[in-house]
Amino acid sequence: MSSLQVLEAKLEAESRAFQQIQKELQTAIEARQRLDSQQQENQVVSKEFEHLEDDANVYKLIGPVLVKQEKGEAVTNVKNRLDLITKEIERVEKQLQDLTTKSEKAKEGLAQLQMQFQQATAAAKA
Repeated sequence: MSSLQVLEAKLEAESRAFQQIQKELQTAIEARQRLDSQQQENQVVSKEFEHLEDDANVYKLIGPVLVKQEKGEAVTNVKNRLDLITKEIERVEKQLQDLTTKSEKAKEGLAQLQMQFQQATAAAKA
């Protein structure tokens, strides 16, 4: 195998690795967006609870059925859900930072390999 073929194989492998990192990054971004949406929705519900009287009827949708729930229990559930979402957002943020760093390193490595490949190709033609 010539050095040109070795470089080409490395370039293809690095390119596939970079594409995989990009897919993972996109998945993490979508997860973060979903979590943001869930967080906003639950914050709206939490604010609505503040306007309700203590004896107000609260219903929870379970499948196709509305089930009566005590306000205190509903408030606690939403608060716990918000805490859980916040922790998950922190986890996804760390994952996004790690993947972004990985992506930048892979991008730099790919650029270097492309330069080496182009130089080797030019040298082989000369």
